[in-house]
Amino acid sequence: QVQLVESGGGLVQPGGSLRLSCEASGFTLDNYAIGWFRQAPGKEREAVSCISRRAGSIVYTDSVKGRFTISRDNAKNTVYLQMNSLKPEDTAVYYCAKDRFSFNLRPVCSTAWSAYEYWGQATQVTVSS
Repeated sequence: QVQLVESGGGLVQPGGSLRLSCEASGFTLDNYAIGWFRQAPGKEREAVSCISRRAGSIVYTDSVKGRFTISRDNAKNTVYLQMNSLKPEDTAVYYCAKDRFSFNLRPVCSTAWSAYEYWGQATQVTVSS
């Protein structure tokens, strides 16, 4: 069955870095866009970034532009989110998710949560001194 497993979260000081990983199984990762989302306590889930099957389409939410980098290694069935210059407001649980549609139906990635059908269990990121 489809599984997405996030890892790499943790506690980091402001200005620090973390790299999140999303390991996929049960489907052909190369055929699908992947999104990263986050949810802070008391706030709605928000899109962080997404990447299309061959990284031809990449989107970042404004608050992370220039600090976060999404990438993928389809051979390793893994999508990454490199997070630099972390701020306390980046504190949240981070999820990766698989697009509902394969690339032939949706060639560009979407930041709408409704575009995704499978979600990982999340990894906690805490930015604090």
